[in-house]
Amino acid sequence: MKRESLFRYVREHYNSEPEYLWSNLPDYAVFRHHNGDKWFGIVMSVPGTKLGLKTKDEVDILDVKVRPERIGSLRQKDGIFPAYHMNKEHWISVILSGPLSPKEIHELLADSHELTSR
Repeated sequence: MKRESLFRYVREHYNSEPEYLWSNLPDYAVFRHHNGDKWFGIVMSVPGTKLGLKTKDEVDILDVKVRPERIGSLRQKDGIFPAYHMNKEHWISVILSGPLSPKEIHELLADSHELTSR
């Protein structure tokens, strides 16, 4: 999944535009609930080595919140890693161009949206 496709999906389904909050990190985009300040996702471009990959090439990832009881099984899937730069007990990182289908990414995003709406 390309970053632009994800942005379009989030715009259409959650009425949220990517927000670029850090001038020193221009590739980091946050998704917030349209009626509040809570984040339900963040897209980042990070060196693969930050995720434990054997490449220094930049990788687009999406961090989403998941139920703690799902963390272990989700991390067993290719393309899912402990959250980069977020609480690893509640968040995971998903490689956007990885093996997960758009549908799987959309489902994780929906769960994150629900969990962060409380």
